[in-house]
Amino acid sequence: MHMIYNSPNYCVVEFRDDEGGLFGGFEIMDKSMRREIYIDGSLASRFREDVQQLIASEPSVEEVDDYLSQFNGLMQQPLTLH
Repeated sequence: MHMIYNSPNYCVVEFRDDEGGLFGGFEIMDKSMRREIYIDGSLASRFREDVQQLIASEPSVEEVDDYLSQFNGLMQQPLTLH
């Protein structure tokens, strides 16, 4: 588990198999809504590609948060403390 993004509004955690380096998925958390979603498979692969392109443009926090906001409608799981 590796936190890859943290702003006042969102937090994104990447899950990997540390020993094998295998990609697992992402947990995207909306702090204000107190909701989260875990994505894996093809959606996680697309998310990884989109984020890499976004980072290449050196976005502001607001631009990253705007990108992450597209997942708000999918977030049904209440945010809980791990």
